Amino acid sequence: MGVWRWRRNPLRRPTDLFEAWLAFTALVCVLLVAPAVGCVTGLEVDGALQQAARVQQQERYLVPAVVVRPAAEPPTGAAADPAAQRQTPQRTQIVASWTAPDGSSHEGTVPAAEEPPQAGDRFRIWTDLRGRLVGRPLDSSMASAHAAVAGLAAAIGAAALVETVRRLVVRRLVHLRYRRLDRAWAAAGPDWGRAGAGS
Repeated sequence: MGVWRWRRNPLRRPTDLFEAWLAFTALVCVLLVAPAVGCVTGLEVDGALQQAARVQQQERYLVPAVVVRPAAEPPTGAAADPAAQRQTPQRTQIVASWTAPDGSSHEGTVPAAEEPPQAGDRFRIWTDLRGRLVGRPLDSSMASAHAAVAGLAAAIGAAALVETVRRLVVRRLVHLRYRRLDRAWAAAGPDWGRAGAGS
């Protein structure tokens, strides 16, 4: 609408037409380019995360573990430290034993699967082939959800970037117009309204 309105206007300045084209270009970028950036980003991230999920699912194993005993309480000095309390997980820690997929036996401190834990309780934990504790592997649906969020963030970021650039350029144009007006006023202002000055 801005470009059409300024097309044949006799009061049109070159900066007015430029600003109208800038607004039209920004609108096209926000409506077409930003969603395309989000889509491409989402697809790229989804591909990478799906590959990572497949690798994790091949390298991580759910193995049975047995509760041996409750874990030792932290030292009283550490328990009194607020920073240590923030870093300490809320779940009860226990000592458990498990057999790794390669056949080796392990024992270590893990969060309790049930409250309160009892010696001899069985539960399952995720380990790698050698029995080291690892997190749950990423599944396909969670990878897709993360990719969708990344794509949405990329689209919003691209649209915000376009709008920021447009606003900066418009601000520069306004300053340019003010400078031109000041120069024109400086040239005509001293004679403004004086008899015989041609005004």
